[in-house]
Amino acid sequence: MATATQDTSRKAAVRFIVALGLISLFGDVTYEGARSVIGPFLGTLGASAFAVAFIAGFGEMVGYALRLVSGYAADKTRSYWLLVTFGYTLNLLAVPLLALAGNWWLAAILIVLERTGKAIRTPARDVMLSQAAKQVGRGWGFGLHEAMDQTGALLGPLVVAAVLAESHEYWRAFAVLAIPACLAIATLLTARSLYPNPIAFEKKSTGLATEGLSRTFWIYVIAAGLLAAGFVDFPLISYHFRADRLTTQTMIPILYAISNGIEGLAALVFGKLFDKIGISALIIGALLSSASSPLVFLGGFAMAVAGMILWGAGMGAQQALLRAAIANIVPSERRGAAYGIFNTVYGLLWFAGSAAMGALYGVSRPGLVAFAMAAQLCAVPLLWWVSRPKATQART
Repeated sequence: MATATQDTSRKAAVRFIVALGLISLFGDVTYEGARSVIGPFLGTLGASAFAVAFIAGFGEMVGYALRLVSGYAADKTRSYWLLVTFGYTLNLLAVPLLALAGNWWLAAILIVLERTGKAIRTPARDVMLSQAAKQVGRGWGFGLHEAMDQTGALLGPLVVAAVLAESHEYWRAFAVLAIPACLAIATLLTARSLYPNPIAFEKKSTGLATEGLSRTFWIYVIAAGLLAAGFVDFPLISYHFRADRLTTQTMIPILYAISNGIEGLAALVFGKLFDKIGISALIIGALLSSASSPLVFLGGFAMAVAGMILWGAGMGAQQALLRAAIANIVPSERRGAAYGIFNTVYGLLWFAGSAAMGALYGVSRPGLVAFAMAAQLCAVPLLWWVSRPKATQART
């Protein structure tokens, strides 16, 4: 499409980022609302702790591994909006269908389908976001998007908690989530008509040569994978809360909403910090998230709440900055593939870590905590290496 009819000013870039943020906001109301109760929901259908952790981890693995394909497709075709539209549609419609799931394996299929849709649309969306964020600061651009995303992640669990408080029926909560799903798709179609050619926001390619990905990129990907391996997924945390009777059924999604609100605020703070000090900001986030596991799994309710605060802060830093740093390391022409590779490694190690921690939960909770902390802390020296000024000049 012609670029002449599209405004590419800084104000237009901000409006485009906000448009993507609104899509993510409505989207997160939908699938984060469902995610807040997936653990106990699967438990009511007969799933074990290992099954819950395995399903959550496998869904994340699929949701990240398929991004390798969709990332290369984004680079090859430049059909960013097509991939984003199809992915969001699959991603969002799978959630209300959970209302019809009568057993845990059918619910597991829908959970994996939801993650598959996210896999299809995420690399293309992140490329478009990185192009617009070039004009406002990548840390701030990705941080603003993540903050809006987490606003939806805060509201979704609250909606689910309200429905459960009234009806005590999971299927009603999943059915209500069809409303924000439709709003997300309507917002997406509007944004697509207003900004048909987002690549115009980034007038010049910057970064490393397009014929290869740097040593810095690969070391960074390994560090991100270690962070993923040690990050405890919320379905296992919610299962733990319910299994140990630390809180009520209704309180679990509320705790998730609070942590998501903290995640959104942390994304803004760490986004600004990233634009000033670079990847060193991500190291701070890794230290915060590594400290959350012992509080969540080895203490009572008060310690678990403190752990969820650190969990949200660490997740906010990671979700905003991991993507922003990729845009600074890799040029636009290779960015879709880079996001795909990055997400594939991230997802595989997330799955491996989730499965390991799910197995450890029933054997040794201190062992689970030690595994989670060790994996995340091992990423710190690699992130420090990447943060050095000379690292950006490294070549394969």
